[in-house]
Formats: sequence, structure tokens, C-alpha cells
Amino acid sequence: MMIRNALIALLAAPLALLAGPADAALRVFACEPEWGALAQELGGNLVEVSVATGALQDPHQIQAKPSLIARARNADLVVCTGAELEIGWLPILLQQSGNAKVQPGQPGNFAAADYVRKLDVPGQLDRSQGDVHAAGNPHIQTDPRNIAQVATALGTRLQQVDPAHAAEYARRQADFAQRWQQAIARWSAQAAPLKGAPVVSQHKAFTYLYDWLGLKEVAVLEPKPGVEPTASHLQGVLSALKGTPVRMVIHAAYQDSRASEWLNTNAGVPVVKLPFTVGGSDGAKDLFGLFDDTVARLLAAGGKQ
Repeated sequence: MMIRNALIALLAAPLALLAGPADAALRVFACEPEWGALAQELGGNLVEVSVATGALQDPHQIQAKPSLIARARNADLVVCTGAELEIGWLPILLQQSGNAKVQPGQPGNFAAADYVRKLDVPGQLDRSQGDVHAAGNPHIQTDPRNIAQVATALGTRLQQVDPAHAAEYARRQADFAQRWQQAIARWSAQAAPLKGAPVVSQHKAFTYLYDWLGLKEVAVLEPKPGVEPTASHLQGVLSALKGTPVRMVIHAAYQDSRASEWLNTNAGVPVVKLPFTVGGSDGAKDLFGLFDDTVARLLAAGGKQ
């Protein structure tokens, strides 16, 4: 009897191995932390998420390293911003991966910016103007209303690429949508004192945040997107601001803050470092924490008239 049971177990083992992948987690490769966090919210234990970039990395400037190529090769779904944010590295990554199901146009390739209204769309393309994006400003994740729209589309895409678990993805997407809308209402109410506040940006990274909260960008420290400001340019900004008091100068956590600190030293403008994405500060541990911390930092610096 013992021998018979052992033989049955031995024969069953290969069948178990064959059945395993059907129950394996969907492998999601996210380009940026915000989309990795969103995929985790919508997928839970149905997904295995890896993220190409960290919160303190410039998402424009990433190398298509072999380790990233390997992750893309094994991915079932690639979730990125799009709108040319990753144009310097993602096409190479996908090409080198040899993974047919995550190529552009396939269900396994998801570009978040396709599902929101883009701002800062250039009237004409001129690369001499710096790091401009033909499709508009790609930093869509700084407005939680955009996150809501992307979540709806991503939830649908997860159901498409993993239909066996469609009902669970739909349930999780509905749950997230409810919690997220409640959070947006809370953040909007908290940030009401910021409406109309004049601010300076170090980089054109927060266009969507300003659109949501009604902040007024009166100057940008970079002379062109992605180009570090010279001393003469900073002096020009300082002169322009003499007749326009501003409440704060804002930069992302991944950026060198020297230009913002220069304005603080020479004009007394408070510097605000915003997390920009999940992981950009101790408080921004997930998507909800990202906006909790963002609103709190803005209010601490410029919430009073």
C-alpha cells in the first residue's frame, strides 16, 4: 500500500507542476512607482509587481540595463506613463526583451497617459526648446483625478489579460474607486487655501497638480525643460519676481535642489520638496500617502494668505 501511494504521488508531481502556472501571479512590469503602486492596489495577490525606477531617479534618464530587459522579457503586462516620458529607454527595453505580448499595440502594453487629458501640448515641435514632449506634459500622476481615470482603464486591462480573475479585478477596482474619490474630496477641501497661490517651479513637473489645486505658476527656474539654470538665468527670474511675490518654490524629491535653494537664499521664498511619486518621502508610502504628504507640505509652506 505504501509503495502504491508513493507511485501515485510520484506520477501526480509533474501534473502539479504543469498546473502551477495557471495559478501563478500575473507579472506586471511598471515603469514608475506610481503605476506599480496602482497595479498592486488593483491586483492584490493576483499580481507580482516589479518597478523599473525609484522615486529618487529622474524617469527621463534611465538606462535599459540587462536586469530591466530580463524583467520585461518575463512580464505579462507592462504599465508605463507614455506621452514620451520613457522615450529614451523603453523602446530599447521592449525591443531587447523579445516579449511579443508587451509590445506597443498589444494588450500587454499599457500607457497611462492615453487615458487622461494632456496639458502643455506644444503648438510646434522644436527640440531646441529642451526636453519637450510632443504629446504634452507626461507628469500626469501629480493630479489624483488622473489616477482615478487611469485606474478605471487599468482595471479593465487587467481583466482582459487575466480573464480567469476578471471578477476579482473588477471588485478591487470598484473598491479602490470608492476610497479614492473620498480621498480626493478630502484633499481638495484641505487644499482650498492654496487656490490662486503664485508659485515658482524648478522643473515643469507639476502642471497637473497646479491645474487640480488652482495654483498659479509664475516662473520656472529651468530656462528650458530638463536644462539646468545658469546664474544669469536665475538672476533674471529673481528680477522678474520683484513685482510678483510668490508663496513657494517647488521641486521634486528626485531633483537637485540647488536652484530652489538659491531662490530661497536670495529672495526668501520657502522651498517645498514634493515626493512626486510613491516613495518620494517617508510619508508617501502608497498612493494615498503620496497625496496626503503632498497637500500637507504645500499647506505648511504656503497655505496662508
